[in-house]
Amino acid sequence: MNVLVLNSGSSSFKFQIIATDLEKIKRDTDDRICRGEVEGIGGEAIIHFRRRDDAIQTFTAPVRDVTAALDYLVRYIVSDRSGVTEIRSTADLHAVGHRVVHGGELFSESARIDDRVLKGIEDCIDLAPLHNPNNVKGIVAAQELLGKDVPQVAVFDTSFHHSIPAQAYLYAIPYHLYRRYRIRRYGFHGTSHRYVAFRYRAIRGLSREQTNIITLHLGNGCSAAAIQAGSPVDTSMGMTPLEGLVMGTRSGDLDPAIVGFIARKEGLSASEVDSLLNTQSGLLGVSGLTNDMRELQAEMKEHDDRRVRLAVEIFCYRAKKYVGAYLAAMGGADAVVFTGGIGENSPDIRTRICEGMEWAGLRVDEKRNREAIGRESVISTEDSKLLAYAIPTDEELLIARDTVRVIMGVPHPS
Repeated sequence: MNVLVLNSGSSSFKFQIIATDLEKIKRDTDDRICRGEVEGIGGEAIIHFRRRDDAIQTFTAPVRDVTAALDYLVRYIVSDRSGVTEIRSTADLHAVGHRVVHGGELFSESARIDDRVLKGIEDCIDLAPLHNPNNVKGIVAAQELLGKDVPQVAVFDTSFHHSIPAQAYLYAIPYHLYRRYRIRRYGFHGTSHRYVAFRYRAIRGLSREQTNIITLHLGNGCSAAAIQAGSPVDTSMGMTPLEGLVMGTRSGDLDPAIVGFIARKEGLSASEVDSLLNTQSGLLGVSGLTNDMRELQAEMKEHDDRRVRLAVEIFCYRAKKYVGAYLAAMGGADAVVFTGGIGENSPDIRTRICEGMEWAGLRVDEKRNREAIGRESVISTEDSKLLAYAIPTDEELLIARDTVRVIMGVPHPS
């Protein structure tokens, strides 16, 4: 089954076409046919395209909206120019899997998209006004291009966290506000946390019930999850992705009174403060330079800029605090797993977060850590009681696999 995986944003979308089925999933032989991204939708879009491990092709095309962009992309893929021999017409696209950010309390697992599911995704727009509308656009675009007979599946960022108990997901605000508006912790990056938990237990030959880990998804967006007996019991992001760890441009945790204070002092509206905390804070806000951790590390190494150093230190300190808190909440864990762009590729950040964790039995093996860039590896010493792993995430693969399972009526194992 050739599955088109879509992650649709406001003016861009990422895509992959993955050939998979139940047998390929079982044997871990899924075939990534092509992948890429379309940026700048609404004007002269930039298209990045890669067939398997070939060189990346980059070109432009005028596209007015997501539907036009997807139509252009598919026509390119089926043409001889792409070099993709497996997809010769739209009939060779057998299903579509969509990343959907927010499923609220409605969706505890991935779901085949029909009118009811689409309405449910739309009903969650209040909870994710920056994301769900764009996810809906991607769904509608795929329906218009491929027809309603091609099955589509929604894979929700929030669904993995549905096992979190009430004492972890409720806020200490008047309870009627939760009942009325569903104000609670939902958590995000669930597809990533779920994937690396699956890979961790596959690497170690463990069952789901034997999986007791803390996962750290560290990228431009960052989150932590406490996973006990294979299911999340807590996570750092809240009702929105703003809560929790320090991120590229998001503040993470702060005193809620700061919102009103900034609004009064700066003469800003609530929505303007919300934008400031989401887009001008985090690593960017503290450093005053960039939200890119690679650039910050290079700057720190070359110039030892005080604010750059401070941004990195705050980032790592906040992550370490969450690891400690989750070890307490879980009564201990077996491993800390790093993933995401920073977690997978920055040995220095992993070392900084793990420093001082000897009390918990965690010691980093610096050789293993340095060599674990973009690949699966244990990075702790042989005698560590609390292990540390670097495991690259693969949300697109999991979305493709979930799409197959949902269509075939097979429950996912993770």
